[in-house]
Amino acid sequence: MYGGPLRPAVLDAADLEVNVLEFRQRAFQFDRLAEVHGTAYAVFSRTETESESQFRPKLLHLRVAAPHAWVVYDGPNDVLRIARDGATVPLHRAEPVVEVGAEPAEFEEGSVPWRRGVSPGGAIVYAPAESAGDVLSPPGLTALGIP
Repeated sequence: MYGGPLRPAVLDAADLEVNVLEFRQRAFQFDRLAEVHGTAYAVFSRTETESESQFRPKLLHLRVAAPHAWVVYDGPNDVLRIARDGATVPLHRAEPVVEVGAEPAEFEEGSVPWRRGVSPGGAIVYAPAESAGDVLSPPGLTALGIP
């Protein structure tokens, strides 16, 4: 019986490990699943240099903490993306990559408002704006395994 689109199953850790998340025009690798205040999050990471134009660029450790149920597979592009409904793959937009230091602290990606914060260990962490207060708090970052 075809009553409408079926919601696909949430991707398991094995699916997340063999694919990359495209976020802010960058590729992030899957790190772990963790829980903050009863919500399962998938944590993705990337390390890049601060700026190639600097004499001694610093390494930046970037993390994306997305609700696990929001991570979807975009088959035609062979990447993971974030979809609030956990089913509808957002349109791919080719935008210029902006250095992390030049990004606004709040922005929209895939029709989801995001907030950028910094962990006590210096990692740059992206979290959905609606849960950023919990995720970017010291207990939230600890629960996610982000130093």
